[in-house]
Amino acid sequence: MADKRIRIKRQSLTNRIFNPKHVMVYATIGVFLLIYLFGALMYGDKGFTTIRTFLNMFIDNAYFGISAVGMTMVLITGGIDLSVAAVASLTGMFIAYGNSVLGMDPFLCIAIAMVVGVGLGALMGAMIHYLNVPPFITTLAGMFLARGACSLISRESIAINNAAFDALAGWKIYIMKLVDGEWVKVKPIAFVNFNVMLFLAMILIGAYLLKSTRLGRNVYAIGGNEQSAKLMFLPVAKTKIFVYAFNGFCSVLMGVSYALYVKSGWNLALQGGELEVIASAVIGGTLLTGGVGNMLGTLFGVMLKSIIPALITFAGNLLSWWGKIATGLLLLLFIGIQRIVVTYSARRKGSCR
Repeated sequence: MADKRIRIKRQSLTNRIFNPKHVMVYATIGVFLLIYLFGALMYGDKGFTTIRTFLNMFIDNAYFGISAVGMTMVLITGGIDLSVAAVASLTGMFIAYGNSVLGMDPFLCIAIAMVVGVGLGALMGAMIHYLNVPPFITTLAGMFLARGACSLISRESIAINNAAFDALAGWKIYIMKLVDGEWVKVKPIAFVNFNVMLFLAMILIGAYLLKSTRLGRNVYAIGGNEQSAKLMFLPVAKTKIFVYAFNGFCSVLMGVSYALYVKSGWNLALQGGELEVIASAVIGGTLLTGGVGNMLGTLFGVMLKSIIPALITFAGNLLSWWGKIATGLLLLLFIGIQRIVVTYSARRKGSCR
């Protein structure tokens, strides 16, 4: 009897350790730490380990991270959204054209973009659920629609010249240290800007929605087994529509963040950005089949994807395309790990029965 209890406890501990919800996050954090250690050993004397370099990885990729929050929720439901970068680009065009050509306040343009982005997301969610159109096709149509609208507005890059917008783009919190009783800026100078703060805020909001609300439980239930969710009378339609609308909201914020980063709008901006966003979520441990994912993993997924360009920059003799190759290899690696973990977990459950 005692041996049986010990065996059950061991099986329970093993199941918890190899639970896909946890293993993928452990893998992401572990790979990030290994790559960061490699960078520290190779380029530590060149400044790779400074606070400035670490924070620059956030600053240069915050807009992808903001969108990855919404994409994580979409992927957990078992869906996908290819329109995120196009909606972000459309947001930038709304801001730039509205402010520079029509003389509108840029924040009013952001509000209009928010209505359009959230409305398009909700429309796509409704089509996916009520018309049973595959998410890939629905969101591909949304991507073409948003890109086409960008080209209708303008095919030229439009600069954004507004004092309030410039002030928000230039807003910074400097990292300080205490020296002889006085606070001074660290050297080399490091800071976080509005985009980084927005990214971290969205991570916290996403984590709260998934872990502490009924909506989050419904999202996981739908991704785990949509038919079972329907049999349990969960609000599948409302949940799906909300998730895609929320993803549209994140896409608009991505566009605002990118506009603050480059201070302009362009109809071809962020082309291929939807793949960067999806890669960040998948590398962060979100299963493409749905049901598994969390915001901590997405945070480290963004960090892991952003550390590759930093290494290439410090290497100095590599082309930027090596970053794309490394990201592709990482994505293949984590998809492989996902399949192994899911298969192993299913076999263990079968053997336990």
